[in-house]
Amino acid sequence: LSGSRENSFSSVFSDITPLLKDPIAFRTVIDLLETHLKTHYPQIDFIAGLDSRGFLFGPVLAQRLGIGCVLIRKKGKLPGPTESVSYALEYGQAELEIQSDAVKPGEKVVLVDDLLATGGTMCAACELMKKLKAEVLECAVVIELKSLKGAEKLKPFPVYSLLQYD
Repeated sequence: LSGSRENSFSSVFSDITPLLKDPIAFRTVIDLLETHLKTHYPQIDFIAGLDSRGFLFGPVLAQRLGIGCVLIRKKGKLPGPTESVSYALEYGQAELEIQSDAVKPGEKVVLVDDLLATGGTMCAACELMKKLKAEVLECAVVIELKSLKGAEKLKPFPVYSLLQYD
């Protein structure tokens, strides 16, 4: 997982494309996430993949765990009735949605994405789970940018990251 670049908003993004191009590296990431979740959470009902790169890891991980995967998407992308949450980005506003019947009250969910930076998107995803009365077990990411303090914003929800950069 190499290569960082700065965009015009001064946020740092790590590039996961080398990981996706390497089947052994990708399998290893999924293996590590699977082992972690099996070790720490004996009962998980769903993995929730965040738009859009969480869709690359979430369904594969859910399949490995023998559970379903639900999608948390940007506004206007899901059919049927949805719940939504607005949140602030460093460069404006955004909105996330989940289908209203995606999870039932009390179901246990792990949120999955590729990167945790400032925590805004993951925090909004946690708010969606609260609206549906689901229990967020953990927020799992491949990469965490520690200097941006996203994990602090997510408290009390636990964060698990495979790689951390300052």
